[in-house]
Amino acid sequence: MVLNQFLVLAAALFCIGIYGVLARRNGVLVLMSVELMLNAVNLNLIAFSAYLREVSGQVFALFVITIAAAEVGVGLAIVLLIYRNLHSPDLDRVDELKG
Repeated sequence: MVLNQFLVLAAALFCIGIYGVLARRNGVLVLMSVELMLNAVNLNLIAFSAYLREVSGQVFALFVITIAAAEVGVGLAIVLLIYRNLHSPDLDRVDELKG
């Protein structure tokens, strides 16, 4: 496979993730879309790493995966707190929490 095919796939995944972040109101779906965007970035890092025959892109992709796991933990905790207080994971209703 050529580098262009990986870049087109990563661009498509990133665009789908951006659409999911902008169009969805459910907190869990927004987190899934952010993860999709991070996976598109990881695909780019690994594709360029393989193309240039260096390991640094793959190591950086592992760091991104680690940060993404921590982000999911914090994000799910926030979504659960929103659900506990509002009885809905709808992110448009978060403004009601202002005191």
